[in-house]
Amino acid sequence: MTLKRRILILTAAVVLLAAVGVLAVLRASSRADEKNRAQAGGPQITRGEVSLKPGDGGRRIVFRNMAWGPHRDELATVPAAGPEGARTASGVNCLRFHAAAGAGICLQADKGGVQDGYRAVVLDAGLKEVSAHPLAGIPTRARVSPGGHLAAWTVFVGGDSYAGTDFSTRTSVLDLRTGKLDASLEDFTVLKDGKPYRSADVNFWGVTFAADERTFYATLATGGRTHLVRGDLAERTVTTLRENVECPSLSPDGTRVVFKKRVPGLPAEAPWRLYALDLASGAEIPLAEERSVDDQVVWTDDRTVVYSLPGDFGADLYSVPADGSGAPARLMASALAPAFLG
Repeated sequence: MTLKRRILILTAAVVLLAAVGVLAVLRASSRADEKNRAQAGGPQITRGEVSLKPGDGGRRIVFRNMAWGPHRDELATVPAAGPEGARTASGVNCLRFHAAAGAGICLQADKGGVQDGYRAVVLDAGLKEVSAHPLAGIPTRARVSPGGHLAAWTVFVGGDSYAGTDFSTRTSVLDLRTGKLDASLEDFTVLKDGKPYRSADVNFWGVTFAADERTFYATLATGGRTHLVRGDLAERTVTTLRENVECPSLSPDGTRVVFKKRVPGLPAEAPWRLYALDLASGAEIPLAEERSVDDQVVWTDDRTVVYSLPGDFGADLYSVPADGSGAPARLMASALAPAFLG
């Protein structure tokens, strides 16, 4: 092959690769433009005031709006009695969100620096920024304690899915009263089988707080197994309670957790079922939802939990009784990360 022919082939390859790159950019831009256009049949959404203040406007849901259009990814609100009704959007964007007692935590993309990153933003009842904290990875879980005094969040610092084993997480707890940040639960003393335990592969995620603003529950992963742990913020300890528990969510009365459990025989990419655990007796029951749920549920009251599943425009919210009865029902389309307030 002559040098001239080689140069022609190389030039053609460079042009082809450039064309493929341009086409990919154009397709991504077109997809982004499409997401900015409201879809026919979607919810009515208008800009307005969104409050986290208890009792402000009756019982309501504040959530991340996933409906395509100009308000996608903004915190929005609807009356709890009419979840499929018109939405009021706030203008505040969050990837993950939770709120209680007038305080909110918003995990969001940070596009203000040289390189895009993420940050955890503490919000007051009017959604004003109180403080912000840089995140070490991709946001995945967020919780505020029932009294609004504590916030926790989890990020992926390696990998981006709980389904496999090749990932690592970092979970932080912030005292909203003092500003004290426990940057990683890995700094706490782990008590496993009644003895101090240390391992380089320890990961935590999915914090849920008790009403005493000191006790919490979470997932601990180590040695290829997951464990439900009870944590004590004052003592800086976590104690293992039970295996095969992920993303626990404590009931309002503090007696049960609903969690996702890996069930043998299910596909590797969708291995979970929702279960409820009675903390006093240790009895657990499967909930009526038979699809794989990769979420940390939210309790609407002492009887019902809400969770997300993939939908046409990102995610939909479903509810199911927490006692194993009934059947799952769609609560809201195109919504994620709900907080029930008021």
